[in-house]
Amino acid sequence: EERWAKWDEPALKAAIEAGGGTYVSNDAKSSAETQASNIDNLISQGADVIVALAQDGTAIKPAVASAIEQGVPVIAYDRLIEDPNALYITFDNIEVGRMQAREVFAEVPSGNYIIIKGNSADANADFLREGYEDVIGEAVAAGDITIVGETYTDNWDPAIAQTQTEQFLTAANNDVQAVLSENDGMAGGVVAALEAQGLAGAVPVSGQDGDQAALNRVALGTQTVDVWKDARELGTAAGEAALQLCADPDVANVAETAPFTTSDDVELTSILLTPIPITQNNLDVVIDAGWITQEDACAGVEAGTVDACG
Repeated sequence: EERWAKWDEPALKAAIEAGGGTYVSNDAKSSAETQASNIDNLISQGADVIVALAQDGTAIKPAVASAIEQGVPVIAYDRLIEDPNALYITFDNIEVGRMQAREVFAEVPSGNYIIIKGNSADANADFLREGYEDVIGEAVAAGDITIVGETYTDNWDPAIAQTQTEQFLTAANNDVQAVLSENDGMAGGVVAALEAQGLAGAVPVSGQDGDQAALNRVALGTQTVDVWKDARELGTAAGEAALQLCADPDVANVAETAPFTTSDDVELTSILLTPIPITQNNLDVVIDAGWITQEDACAGVEAGTVDACG
């Protein structure tokens, strides 16, 4: 995702180096198998702490368990790894789902919905869906909302999300009033599919991550909400936690943690940060925070239509 190289990794590295640590990284290229072997390689290179952004939260568990058995603590970064001895650091992803659904539901309290979920191997996809259910569940049960298409999306791939949306639109004869998309990359694919049918801007779409293109879509009105998770905060929190784990590998002793129970009743030690939903009404929040320039956020926006764009 765009945010990793731009925000997460620089913040993580800076926090570690500020505390006297050394940051070493590798890239699994979206392969769960490669990621597992990467963890072994990092340990053989002398890593004191592993920070893992899991490609597949289940497939990575044996490698994580092995690391912990060898005395190397593991931080599950932004994606769940259900090992009770790992430290889980993320934003409250169920609340992210609620935030997305609240904004879309406020625009469209009834009608036909499409739900584009993330990778089925990533627990975040289900956390977000749980948040959706908290907001729209009663309306679905009452028959006010009909879900005319719902699917997972391999690797959160925007191209796959676009194809899936096109298929759902075709099956529904374009009678779709809202799309809940779980992240910004996929929202881009959704909006492209809607554009091809002349529906972009008329059908509310959700996303998350604060991608530059998505925030511009919010300003343009083709994406209703972009839940902003300030990845600088996440990276810094993980870097600071990693330094603490170098001194004391017991995750329970890391500062400012709280218990977290997974859907499988696994008790984890966690740090949960709070996200912010961004709409046209508060677009200035990300501009003022230096996350995006006004020029980039407002590209192509007609003057006077969005307060943050002047």
